[in-house]
Amino acid sequence: MPEENAAPAQGVHTLSVVVPVYQGEKTLAALVDELLPWTTEFTTPDGHRAVVEEILLVDDNGPDRSGSVIRTLSDRHEVVRPVWLSRNYGQHPATLAGMASSGGDWIITMDEDGQHDPSAVPGMLDVAMRERADVVYGRPVNAPPHGLVRNVQSRAAKRLVHLSSGSTHAGDYQSFRLVLGGIGRSVAAYAGAGVYLDVALGWVARRVVTAPVTLRAEGDRPSGYRFRTLMSHFWRMVITSGTGALRLVSILGGVFAVGGGLLAIYLLAARLFWDSTTPAGWPSLMVVLLVCSGAILFSLGVIAEYIGTSVNMAMGKPLYLIVTDPDDGPLGRTLPPVPPAAPAPPTADRTGARTTSGSGRP
Repeated sequence: MPEENAAPAQGVHTLSVVVPVYQGEKTLAALVDELLPWTTEFTTPDGHRAVVEEILLVDDNGPDRSGSVIRTLSDRHEVVRPVWLSRNYGQHPATLAGMASSGGDWIITMDEDGQHDPSAVPGMLDVAMRERADVVYGRPVNAPPHGLVRNVQSRAAKRLVHLSSGSTHAGDYQSFRLVLGGIGRSVAAYAGAGVYLDVALGWVARRVVTAPVTLRAEGDRPSGYRFRTLMSHFWRMVITSGTGALRLVSILGGVFAVGGGLLAIYLLAARLFWDSTTPAGWPSLMVVLLVCSGAILFSLGVIAEYIGTSVNMAMGKPLYLIVTDPDDGPLGRTLPPVPPAAPAPPTADRTGARTTSGSGRP
C-alpha cells in the first residue's frame, strides 16, 4: 500500500481537504480516520485518478480542546496539516484561511461534525469533470440534520439573495464544496472582511453545479450556531450579494415620483373640467407627498448605489481574474482512450483447416 504522503503520479487529481474547526474535540479523530483511506490513489466511478494529498485542519479557537486534538492528529499523520488562527474569526474566514494554505488541484471544504461523507467526493469530482465546473456543491438528497430555526433561516437567506442579486445558485450554497484550486486560492487572496464565501466564489467561477450527497447526523457535540450567530450569517450573505436590493429603493422612488406627477395632472384636470367638489388643499397635499417621497427615495437609492460600490470594493470583489488555460489545468485532463478489443483467435473448421474470424477462408 502506498504511503500517505506518496507523491501523486502525473495526471492524478490532487485534493486538499479544508476543515474549519470550532468544536471538533469529539469528532475530528473520526473524520480524519474516514479521510485517510483516500490519501492513497483511487479511481472515481468515471475513471478519473485522484488522491487526497493534504488534510488542513483550521483551528478557529473554539471553546473545547480542539487544538490539542489537531496537534495529536498532525503528529500521528504526516498528511494532516494544522492551520492556526490568532483568534476566533468564524466559519467562512477559517475556511478561506485553509484555502489560502492549500496546494491541491482541487479544494474540498467539509464540516468538522461528520455530517459530510468523504465517500461522496469521487462523485463530486466526476460531476466537475463532466460539466467542466469550477465549483461543485453537495446537494442534500435528505432533510438537513439541523434545528428548525437554522433550516428556516438558511432557506430565507438564500431566497433573499436569489431575489436581490439574481443569482441562480443561491439555493445551492452548502459548506460541502469541491472548488478548483486556483479559483479557491484566488478568492482567499482578495476576499475582504465580512465577505460571504459562496457569493465571493460566484463572482469569479465560470460554472457552478451540484452533485447529490446524503447528509449524516451531526456528531456528538453542541451546535456552534446561536440565534445571534445565525442572524449575523444571514446579514453577511445579504450584504455580500450585491446592490440589487438597493436598486429597489431607487425604483420605488421613481414610481412614487411619476405617480405623484400623474396624480397632479389628473387632479388639475378634474378640478378644471368635471369635478369642482374636491376639498381645497387635499389634491396639492397628496401631490406634494408623493413627489417629495419619491424624490427622497430615489435620492437614497442613488446614494445606496455608491455605498454598495464601496462595499463591493471593501469586500474585494475583483474587476477580473486571470486564470490559466482551462485545458492546461485539472479540467483539461481527459480519460485515457479505451484500447481496442483484441481480435478473435482463429478457429478450425470441420476439415481441420485454420480459418480467421469472419473470412471463412483457410
